Amino acid sequence: MEKLNLGPEVCMKLNPRLIYGRLTGFRRDGKYATMAGHDINYLAVSGALSLLGRAGENPHPPVNLLADFAGGGAMLVLGILMALVARGTTGKGQVVEQNMVDGASYLATFVRFAQGTVTGNRPRGENLLDGGCPFYDTYETKDGEYMAVGALEPHFYREFLKGLGLQGTKWDGKGQGERERWDEMRRVFADKFKKRTRREWEQVFDGTDACCTPVLGYGEMRGDIAAKEGDQRPAVTLRETPLLAVGKDAKDASHGQGLGVDGEGYVGRPLIPGDGGVKVVEEWLGWKEGREFTIQDGGMVLKDVSKL
Repeated sequence: MEKLNLGPEVCMKLNPRLIYGRLTGFRRDGKYATMAGHDINYLAVSGALSLLGRAGENPHPPVNLLADFAGGGAMLVLGILMALVARGTTGKGQVVEQNMVDGASYLATFVRFAQGTVTGNRPRGENLLDGGCPFYDTYETKDGEYMAVGALEPHFYREFLKGLGLQGTKWDGKGQGERERWDEMRRVFADKFKKRTRREWEQVFDGTDACCTPVLGYGEMRGDIAAKEGDQRPAVTLRETPLLAVGKDAKDASHGQGLGVDGEGYVGRPLIPGDGGVKVVEEWLGWKEGREFTIQDGGMVLKDVSKL
């Protein structure tokens, strides 16, 4: 932004109340600051990637959800909101600095601290919440679909066993916590789930406290919005400031999301570098090609910064 003469010093001189967000991947003062990277790299150097994956397998990134969107964008928004609160007291804006390494590390705080407790003190993929526990895992069904199980607490676990038809067996009661038998328990659960389709298991567990639900795909959710809760709602809703849900059937304002608007949400369109850029710069800044800038090798070159 400094190269475009739009850095924070310039902009905040024009508007001292401005809140200026800056987001990087690596730390700006760290050893990787000058290097290119992607979500997987930021997770790797934050320590978070070492926590993700099955036992005996390579660390596995959750696509680009954790660093790019959660540790990056969402954390930057949090910083901007804090700056807004501060501005209410000081009357001044400020620069908000965020990087994806520190953001991902913060999001991994619970798991990192759990390494000092029985919840997470074993190698990757062998702990309570990372795939090591048979009653906190996913299982394939007869039709190749999956069910997700999160029956951690004893009363939920009992409901889960009841649904599987395993109540009163050796897996009931104290059997839940016997780690040395978890491998056998997992095989028993896997065999049970393979005997019915996902839809059949849904009929067993829907409406119960077994913490057992289907693993839904976005494709099927779009085709069965009412049954699969596939309408696109705002992530956070305010009762006094309703937001709009997206979807043909999203017309319920009772939970603060506002009346729905018809549509199918985001529709992707592939872009090449620079596609539409000249138009956007003209709409946003009023700059015209040939007057304020020229295009060379696909990039913008300002003609005379001092006059802008």
